[in-house]
Amino acid sequence: MTGPIRVVVCDDQVLVRTGLVTIIDAQPDLEVAGECGDGRTAVELAGRLRPDVVLMDVRMPVLDGIEATRRLAGAAVPQPVKVLVLTTFNLDEYVYEALRAGASGFLLKDAPPAHLLAGIRTVATGAALLDPEVTRRLVGRYAARIRPVEGTPRDSALTPRELEVLRLIADGLSNGEIAGTLQLSQEIVKTFGARILTKLGLRDRVQAVVYAYRHGLVT
Repeated sequence: MTGPIRVVVCDDQVLVRTGLVTIIDAQPDLEVAGECGDGRTAVELAGRLRPDVVLMDVRMPVLDGIEATRRLAGAAVPQPVKVLVLTTFNLDEYVYEALRAGASGFLLKDAPPAHLLAGIRTVATGAALLDPEVTRRLVGRYAARIRPVEGTPRDSALTPRELEVLRLIADGLSNGEIAGTLQLSQEIVKTFGARILTKLGLRDRVQAVVYAYRHGLVT
């Protein structure tokens, strides 16, 4: 990526939004392309400005952050925008709905500024931002909601080792934990992860988890 990472900040609380804008704009590699206080405006701004990342609150007037995320990053969107959901509510339901809507990551507003900035950079690169422990909790609670699909799964293109890595990703293990389990280096695990996403046509780690459950690779 050349130039600064362009961010649209969407939060209905003016003081919170101002603080986020100040923190982001102080970074040499980040730039606030726009800001707003409701989901509908966020969708309009993102369509016009095409930012690298939209920082999205959940509870907002006019259009909530979940629906705005769906319109920006959902499966039916031809040119999706990366969305990082930021909220004060540490509820599994919000995390689940945000990820179903297409969000690439989820952070709490009480996270340290360094975590927020790292999260923006992570999502901008195309990676997903979701703590492994949150992944485990979500999988345990919501896996039954993921409907299996019929037909031949695309995982036939994966090697046995890649399938093994995919199953561990779906179990909520981090790259470091997968490396320890399989006695591989983290760099090799990252390479396997990238190959899996490419072969299966998936966007990020979150989609890989859903894919594994939908195709019966894990139960």
